[in-house]
Amino acid sequence: METWIPFITEVGFPIAVTFYLLHRVEGKLNQLIESIHALPERMKCPQPGSEQRKAL
Repeated sequence: METWIPFITEVGFPIAVTFYLLHRVEGKLNQLIESIHALPERMKCPQPGSEQRKAL
């Protein structure tokens, strides 16, 4: 048991930071996936001002 306490102390902080960062990245990945799924539908709809861009 005495050998486990220093191990948990040394490794616990990096593990906690890793889980925190993974949790944050997961939310951003979900937003990215939703955006990618919506992209084909958004590309079908004509956007305002798209005629002006084509003329340039």
